[in-house]
Order: sequence, then structure tokens, then C-alpha cells
Amino acid sequence: MREGNFIDYVKLHVTSGKGGKGSMHLHREKYIDKGGPDGGDGGRGGHVILRGNKNLWTLHEFTFKRHIKATHGEHGSKQRSTGADGEDNFVDVPLGTVVRDTETEEIIAEVVSDEQEIIIAEGGMGGRGNWHFKSSTNQTPRYAQPGIDGQERDITLELKVLADVGLVGFPNSGKSTLLSVITSAKPKIANYEFTTLKPNLGIVEYRDYKSFVVADIPGIIEGAAEGKGLGYRFLRHIERNSTLLFLVPCDVESIEEQYEVLLDELRRYNPELLDKDRVLAISKSDMLDEELRAELEKEVAKAFKKVPYVFISSVAQQGLQKLKDTLWEVLNKEPLQKN
Repeated sequence: MREGNFIDYVKLHVTSGKGGKGSMHLHREKYIDKGGPDGGDGGRGGHVILRGNKNLWTLHEFTFKRHIKATHGEHGSKQRSTGADGEDNFVDVPLGTVVRDTETEEIIAEVVSDEQEIIIAEGGMGGRGNWHFKSSTNQTPRYAQPGIDGQERDITLELKVLADVGLVGFPNSGKSTLLSVITSAKPKIANYEFTTLKPNLGIVEYRDYKSFVVADIPGIIEGAAEGKGLGYRFLRHIERNSTLLFLVPCDVESIEEQYEVLLDELRRYNPELLDKDRVLAISKSDMLDEELRAELEKEVAKAFKKVPYVFISSVAQQGLQKLKDTLWEVLNKEPLQKN
């Protein structure tokens, strides 16, 4: 999917280097009779290696670079000299990248830490030189091994954004506004559905110089399973979030019903998402007068006995510190701190 420079799904063709040929050399030197075989081994072909890079957050660099190759190993030479190994090709990818075999769709590896290295295509071994094959019955072997071919395969890179908290909600529920208020991120905000077409990340600064990362995921709607709206295209990005923050506006007919619809869409996408910790934020609460708020709080308290909830207003800056405290408690299982 592409939105601006954000790309989270690409297909690549990778080819590792071929091993160099072993040398079939016979030693020739003045005053040395029958020097014998001294052909060296070929060098190993270069690997194609994926490497985690914490400074990347998109697969944009692969837009026009779909073929990744490593160099071949050099051939062996005389005096048992081994050929140089092929140069490895290090390919930097964002943390949270899942690598699949394009043909079988099998997961090959997952890149989850900075500087993590995964050999995705091994270089071929170099051939052995003829000196390896000298024996009492064959003093001057005139053959050497060829190098082994490298690997060639099609892979798919699928990015799953790494964040502590993933925002889940319907379009226009206020997710982007909340992210812009509690972090320094500047997501696009407008009064129409699907303003957010790509995940946005922001760092929430907490007490005592602590922090955690929040991801704003494009909104899903009822019927996403049938392809309505943006469907499930971005839900992979909340699979790695440890906590899901459900955002429901206070002016809907039923907060519980909207929450259940969102929960059902997640269940249909991946039932394992329901095992994650959840927090409910009831947004736009500045529109409520005291009487309405008191009545709504009773309804919410009755419906959400096991899910922590907070009434907030991003525009009026209400309840945001309590929301941070609640998220921090859920993320770290620490007691809530009083304001």
C-alpha cells in the first residue's frame, strides 16, 4: 500500500553470489622438478542479508529497486591461493518487517531488533582446488571443482509497525487529533472519513522522562471483512502492539455497540488480537453537560467492568493525563499515579 512515501508491502527477487571455481594449477618453477598440484580454492559467493534498522519506518526505498544481488566469489589461483569471497549485500529494512516466500507464502523470518541480521539467500560455496585431490595413485590431478551456484528466490516484505499502543476506531472518531495532541506527530486531520490513509507513529512523553509509542491506524468500518472502506489492509500493523486503545465518540447512539462492532472486526481478522490488553477512550466528551456525562458514566461503568475507560477531549485537553496514566499502568502493570 502506498500513501505518500509510506509503503508497507513489496515483492523482491533476490540472488546470492555463485562460488568461485577451484584452480587446476600445477606448480612450475626452475630447479623444482614435478612441483605437483597447487591450485587454490574458489571464494564463497556473497550472501543477501536483511538487517534491521531502527531509523527506517517504511519500505519506500524498494519502490524502484526490486532486484537484489550479491557478487560472485573469485576463482582460486596458484600456490594454493584461495579466491576472495563475494561481497555480501546488506539490505536494511524497518523493524517489524516480516519476510515471506512469495511462492509458498511461508514466513521465512521476522526482523524485530536493530542490527539484527538474517541471511535470506546464501552464497554458493567455492570449488576446491586440485591440490585437495592429490593421492598416492594420482600425483598430478588435472581437475578441480566448479563453484556452487547461489540461491535465487522471490520474497515478499510485509511491514508491521512496531508500537506499544495501537489506536482502533471508526473513521472520524478522533484518532488523528488525539495523536497530534499527546505526541509531536502531525497527522493529516480533516472532517471527512478516511483522512488517515497510512499508519502514523508518535512518541508520548510520560512522567520522569519515560515514554511510549502510539500508532494511529486507518479507521475500519463495519463490513471491512467484505472489503468495505479500507478493509483489513492496515490491521497487520496492530498485531505487534501490546495494548489496543479503542476510541469511541461520546455522541454515538451506543458506545457499547460501537465497541463490539470494532471488536468483532478484529476477531474476524485475527482472533489472537482479542488476547491483547485493551483500554477504552470516550472522545469528544467536552460536548457533554454535567447531567449527560453523569448518566453516560453510569452506562459505561456498567458495560465495561473489565476494560479500563477514560473520558477525554483532545480539543479541550481534558482527561489526557489520566489516559496516559491508564495506558502506562496497562503497559507496565504499575499502579496509577495521582495528578
